[in-house]
Amino acid sequence: MIKPKEKKCKGSGKAKGFGCGTMQLKRRYGLGLNCCFGSWLYTSDEGKKIVNKTTNKVTAPRVSLEKAIENKRKTKGITAQLLYTKELVHQAIRLRDTGKPCISCGAGWNEHFQAGHFYNANNYRSIKFNFLNINGQCRQCNLLKDGNFTEYQFRLPERIGEELFQQLEELARLDKHSNKHWFVDELKIIQKEAKIIIKEYKK
Repeated sequence: MIKPKEKKCKGSGKAKGFGCGTMQLKRRYGLGLNCCFGSWLYTSDEGKKIVNKTTNKVTAPRVSLEKAIENKRKTKGITAQLLYTKELVHQAIRLRDTGKPCISCGAGWNEHFQAGHFYNANNYRSIKFNFLNINGQCRQCNLLKDGNFTEYQFRLPERIGEELFQQLEELARLDKHSNKHWFVDELKIIQKEAKIIIKEYKK
């Protein structure tokens, strides 16, 4: 086995021009590990590049893990939260629109009215819980006529006003270019809004 020999601390390659000239057994880039290599790493441009590259390589897995943990926290129990949000929002809509005629056909209100979407909840995910997009609707229009969109479109601007209707249409247009994924924190905000409406109209 050939034993390593001592050589002068004299920089080579990226460390060319550095070195103290003392005899060193252990070297990297021609610099002695016990004298000049550490100083070169943290003071020279080439050395700093090596330090940054190594640091990024070491910290990348930790950063990725932290992001994964954060995403898991945000989406934990998302299915249950979606169902709970839907339940609260629909309850809020039915209370808010108590006494109002069906948003589509104009039929008189009754206790069996449902919360009907203008823009389909499955196709427009980002506005599925938007309170402008959901209104009191009779069972026949909501279930048997698939929302009765044509009549809904005619009466909704009268119900919420032309300006808000235009805002809703713009949100629907933007939804086509998004791939909405709900997070628990977002749903909790909507749940809070629904609870405020429920409390107000239960009086």
